[in-house]
Amino acid sequence: MAITYEWYENPNAEGEKEERGLHPRLLLNGKVTTEQLCARIRDRSSLAVRDVKSAITTLAELCGEELCEGREVHIEGLGYFFPILQTTQQVTRSTPHKSTKVKLKSIGFRPDTRLKGYMQGLKVEQSKYVHHSSSLSETEMEMRLTEYFAEHEVMVRIDFQSLCGLTRTTANRHLKRLTEEGKLINIGRLRQPIYRPAPGHYGVSLDKGIGR
Repeated sequence: MAITYEWYENPNAEGEKEERGLHPRLLLNGKVTTEQLCARIRDRSSLAVRDVKSAITTLAELCGEELCEGREVHIEGLGYFFPILQTTQQVTRSTPHKSTKVKLKSIGFRPDTRLKGYMQGLKVEQSKYVHHSSSLSETEMEMRLTEYFAEHEVMVRIDFQSLCGLTRTTANRHLKRLTEEGKLINIGRLRQPIYRPAPGHYGVSLDKGIGR
């Protein structure tokens, strides 16, 4: 089974007009619980589930104690854990009692080489489903609709969703807007809409009625 991902646009610097680059973002494929891991460890060893759970609990306690002492914890084959700090408010050199304005932000993790080695041969594939909407401008959307209706007479929601890379909710919102603006006409039912371009829009001349 492959890891699935979706493409997201990189944020541009303010005023930058170049086409945005893309980066892949992982789509989690569920979650493995402690109970499931303990059962799998039992199947691969001579340990009982209760013994595995007890060892994990003790390991977490010991890690917490060492991290509180400012030490990095290395679990061979897994990785390195270390505390990350942050301030509770903006601090400058002239701020009084600076030491009282520091707290734990998070616990960092750096994977061990062996752990990364277990992921060799990783397979990835792009998700077949749209999980977020692309950031098309209204002008780009209008151009795509014009190109679409040059070859098709009607459109349904899923066509528009695929054409513009939108989620279902966002596609419905834009279709409602375009209908209210008089650019699209619903020739279907309220709950099963079928859209045609209104005269004067998307390549349809003003002298043509609905029966294009």
